[in-house]
Parts: sequence; structure tokens; C-alpha cells
Amino acid sequence: MLITLELTTSARDEWQDITGLVQKELKKLTIVEGTVLVYCPHTTAGITINENADPDVVTDVQMRLDEVYPWNHPKYLHMEGNTAAHLKGITVGSSQQIIIDKGELLLGTWQGIFFCEFDGPRNRTVHLKFTLE
Repeated sequence: MLITLELTTSARDEWQDITGLVQKELKKLTIVEGTVLVYCPHTTAGITINENADPDVVTDVQMRLDEVYPWNHPKYLHMEGNTAAHLKGITVGSSQQIIIDKGELLLGTWQGIFFCEFDGPRNRTVHLKFTLE
């Protein structure tokens, strides 16, 4: 089953915890065993799984991404001026696959699923592909 989530971001760089949205869709489907692929169809955004208990983790990761991929660099050639966003998207990746066990997302105690915006604000989509075991 394919479900599309509609997201709106409000900043150039923004991490949205979408764990609850994915869980909500899972509960509607009443899947007991399987997987869900969380996929971002955008080249300047991504999907990651990381700690969602302490917001400083996201702040620290975003700080390092900004240091590694500065928004302005004299050697960037891309005419849209968002090369840093493309590089961050490549680094984070476009998808994550999560096991569904006993009707729940099999995530670690501190883990959450994040949509990572690197070229906002924008209206974005995230696709969820649920597969039964």
C-alpha cells in the first residue's frame, strides 16, 4: 500500500519528526508484520532515523552539515544556488526502511523518523510503502 504525506516546511533547514505520522498510517492499516519504506522524492531533502528525545542532537547534526556543506562556496557551479542542499540530501539519503513487528514500528528507545529539509521553506511530499510479511 502506498500512502503520500503532505508536509510544509517553514525554514531553509528544518527537521520534522514524522514518526507519529507514520505510526498513525500504520494503525489505520492494522498491519501486524512487515516493513514500511519511508521515501522522499526530493533532491534537496532527505529521510533519516536518529534520536528524537533530545533536540540538541538535531541542532548538532545540522550545525555539522552546515560546516561541511556551506551555503555559499566560490567553486559551486549549480545555477540555482542550492548546491549545499543537494549535498546534504545526498549525505542524509532519500529513504529509510523500518520493520513492523506486532503492529508497531521497530525503532530503538530514542529513535525517531525525520524528514530533513535543506532548501525550504517548501511544500513537500513523503511516500510510505507498506509491505506485508
